[in-house]
Amino acid sequence: MHFIHATISDQIQAWAPQLGPWLFYLVVWGLVFAGTGLFVGAFVPFITGDSLVFAAGLVAAGSGSGINIWAMAIGVGLAGWLGDQVGYTLGRHFGRPYLERRKGKWLENAIAKSEKFYTAWGWWAVVVSRFMPWARVFVPPIAGIAKMNYYKFFSANLVGTVTWGVGLTVTGYFAASNPAVKNVSYAIAAFFVLASIIAGARVWLKNRKAS
Repeated sequence: MHFIHATISDQIQAWAPQLGPWLFYLVVWGLVFAGTGLFVGAFVPFITGDSLVFAAGLVAAGSGSGINIWAMAIGVGLAGWLGDQVGYTLGRHFGRPYLERRKGKWLENAIAKSEKFYTAWGWWAVVVSRFMPWARVFVPPIAGIAKMNYYKFFSANLVGTVTWGVGLTVTGYFAASNPAVKNVSYAIAAFFVLASIIAGARVWLKNRKAS
């Protein structure tokens, strides 16, 4: 997993000289939005998620890149927030049929896991899902399908996307000059993966007892 992330980060960094600063901004923000707003993250999670925004921070740290780290970081947070808002709206107004028309076996399993995760954690599921590739795509529409109070979703979504978008992009920026920061970021990612496993096990045990 570390090798995959590193390889994709290297590829993304190579985009910057070819695109120029303004187009690079738009490509990064567009991919972050598409990851959840258009469900692209279900198929290419690395290109629309953590590796992308981390690499964007690395690019901003490069001398002569023309990328402002705060403009990039805040833009990433807003793009992620807007994508999740679209996902929630689609779920609330079009519901499960919209997801079911697009799901194969893998998507079916991802949706099922996201439903359990959302049921177990509610408001916090929306916050934490931003840090999990499979959950960040499906939790917003599932919250819409479940008719989660919009203002609760709005606040949870804002906290999650700003923390993820700004935090991970700025982490990439500082990792360029301090490699230890990169190791800390992977440790944080591992924490959230472990949390998702624990959450899944908790829901499984709860369902087993209920049955």
